[in-house]
Amino acid sequence: MSALIIFVILNFMAATSGGIFTPDEWYQQLKKPDWIPPDWVFPTVWLVLYMTNAFAGWQVWQVAGGDGIGFWAMVIYGIALTLNAGWSAVFFGFKLIRLAIVEASLLWVAIAVQAILFFQIVPWAGLMVLPYLLWVSIAIFLNYTVWRLNPEVSGDHINASST
Repeated sequence: MSALIIFVILNFMAATSGGIFTPDEWYQQLKKPDWIPPDWVFPTVWLVLYMTNAFAGWQVWQVAGGDGIGFWAMVIYGIALTLNAGWSAVFFGFKLIRLAIVEASLLWVAIAVQAILFFQIVPWAGLMVLPYLLWVSIAIFLNYTVWRLNPEVSGDHINASST
């Protein structure tokens, strides 16, 4: 059970970035699409995703440990958590909307690889990662849409209409 606590702590550590780099006045003034979920949805969904990710990681660790494919599954798991934590800093902290799209896309790839590796070790753990992948897909599209709606304040000084 102590390994499960470690996985929960790792996911909690990634989540703290979202508590440090939060939506501020800059974000509130951005144009957003009509389909954006209400603010309360984001922490609610992330809580569920972090918990299922922790449980899936723990199950894979229980079966494969750090040997062979289990080693690579844990490496990718760590990379995905690091990228996840980084998005809030890039988007809300540095206000680099376009770079946040790139960062989230790298996160998507890491989660996809994580799901594939997890599925090979514990199939249902791989399936448990799929809602995380779906949510990040939605987040990338939302991030992209916000960038397109706000080229003048994207922080990276790239005119979205020219691409």
